[in-house]
Amino acid sequence: MALTDITRQAVLRAVGEYDELGREAFLRQYHFGPAQSYFLDLNGKRYDSKAIVGAAHGFLPGQRALAPAEFSGGRTHAVKVLTDLGFQIVSPPAAAETVSDADELVRYIRKLKVAHAEGGPRLYQPITLLWAAGRALRQEPRMATWQETSHALAGLLELHGLRGERPRPDFPVLALFHSGLWTLQGHTGAVPPAHGDARLRHWFAEQQPVGGLTEAVYELLRTSGQSRVAFIGAIVDRFFAGLDEIPLLTEVGLFEPTVADDANGTAPGPRSGPDRAAVGREVVRAAQYERLCTLVERREQSIRGKRRTTFSLDPIRSATARKAVMLRSGGDCENPGCCGRPTDLTDNGDPILEVDHVTEITRDGRDHPSQMIALCPNCHAVKTRGSTRHTLTATLREVAADRHRNAMS
Repeated sequence: MALTDITRQAVLRAVGEYDELGREAFLRQYHFGPAQSYFLDLNGKRYDSKAIVGAAHGFLPGQRALAPAEFSGGRTHAVKVLTDLGFQIVSPPAAAETVSDADELVRYIRKLKVAHAEGGPRLYQPITLLWAAGRALRQEPRMATWQETSHALAGLLELHGLRGERPRPDFPVLALFHSGLWTLQGHTGAVPPAHGDARLRHWFAEQQPVGGLTEAVYELLRTSGQSRVAFIGAIVDRFFAGLDEIPLLTEVGLFEPTVADDANGTAPGPRSGPDRAAVGREVVRAAQYERLCTLVERREQSIRGKRRTTFSLDPIRSATARKAVMLRSGGDCENPGCCGRPTDLTDNGDPILEVDHVTEITRDGRDHPSQMIALCPNCHAVKTRGSTRHTLTATLREVAADRHRNAMS
């Protein structure tokens, strides 16, 4: 037995088996525990390095897989084997590869380690993350060349770096890579830490890596409007106290009415008859509604008192509130006197409903689900220009408040 006998082809065969079985089954088959310190990074995916080496030994002619106790996974053993074969090893693990919901994503934002200036935390990483989130919203590719990334981030840092940030995108990219939120591909050797100056410039100039958010984070931001809004809110709350984030959000394409939309539509279809599954869906719907209302209220709080002319036209708050109302409606017009809505659906498969402010924002209404209601086009037309609109508006004001209270109870 010699670790140095392991070939690159044997490692790739072990990686292929890992992909075929999945992480849990692969580790169980070879009796390895999850890696703690070192991971093989291949094409943007992380693999437990010691388990890969142990399994790779079994793909050598006439050899068997190695047991965990037969060798070390450290830098002088398994890690050295892989790096000598030209593979990239990263540490710590990219736990964000498995992030699955908005709450997990927010926890990553809260754990970010950032430098501080006199006025507050530096904005290197927040600017980079918001730029990447804008790409996800627009369905742009997850990965970008270093030339594209560097050009875009340097301009954003120069214009929106309000706490003395230099136009140095290498700093935040490396910091996010080591935090587990960013992927770098197309380079050789270890990725350097986010410290230094000329050395970092030289590494990026020489390696020209392709990079972007980890796949799990990107997919969550691309497909889930709620996760996207929670992500923006967590960044604004933590990093932009005392600052106006709207110019940056506007430039990266996140200050948009579509920011809370899901990739495949936002509203649920009509409800079916009562059964156990329906009860489960109602529980999930109630939890999602409460979460969206919380995001609306946090957004209200974060911008209250800030001097901006766009307060009453904040698309992030408005889009989140609209999504909550559509969810609450269950696909049905919320006018108790509705005489029938269209049975047709939108191109996204959503019911044809329109979310309306019962009291207009310009008349001291509020961008909040308690003062908003989902209406079919017919009822919306009556509420807007029908002869009974004043009576209907009074009714809808009570209905919106009642439905909100019931959804939150």
